[in-house]
Amino acid sequence: MKTPGADKQSSPVDIAGVTARLAKMDTCVVSDALDRLDIRGVAFGLRRLGAPSRVAGRVITVTLGPAEGGVAARHLCTAAVDQGGPGDVIVVEHHSHRQAAGWGGILSFAAKTKGIEGVIVDGMCRDIDEAIEFGFPVFGAGAVPSTARGRVMEIACQEPIVVCGIRVYPGDWVLADGSGVVFFPASRAEEVVATAEGLASRERQMLQRVRDGEAVSVVMSHQYESMLKG
Repeated sequence: MKTPGADKQSSPVDIAGVTARLAKMDTCVVSDALDRLDIRGVAFGLRRLGAPSRVAGRVITVTLGPAEGGVAARHLCTAAVDQGGPGDVIVVEHHSHRQAAGWGGILSFAAKTKGIEGVIVDGMCRDIDEAIEFGFPVFGAGAVPSTARGRVMEIACQEPIVVCGIRVYPGDWVLADGSGVVFFPASRAEEVVATAEGLASRERQMLQRVRDGEAVSVVMSHQYESMLKG
């Protein structure tokens, strides 16, 4: 049976072009675009922990779960790092253990070496100082020093996951920065990015009007409230 979203690449998408365009935006304008298109994609509760960089790209998914005495086939997240590269962002569902990290320093170093854009963990991470030293962006719910060993193991790689209540599929798009994290489906990538570009252009016009001396109350009183309506 085909999983939901499996046909999301039925029409050709300029992956490199979308990534480059997305990387020029911030999460706020993309969130506005999602509002306008009625797409739920803001991951409430995640924040930047590692290097202060914007992260944009396509999603590689990882699912973690409780170890419960089981023996993992491999160390968590290593398969995602091995298959990732430039333009990829690893996204980890890590809901089972708030006292154990689902990402750490060696993984950050390896991912940085592969050219992976960053990692987003719906859960806890560790070795944040190392991630900053390596210049590798890490986003998550928070940081703890305790290891995953004996507590958490990888359940799946490149299967659909849930991040802050949002269903995320391999190949979906993500943007993360100092304001937070937003996801959107691969099937609507061009639509979302084009809408966000239009909204960003309108915001630049508003900034210019303020620069030119117009009162901000006038600039924002009507246009700001109506700009998401088209």
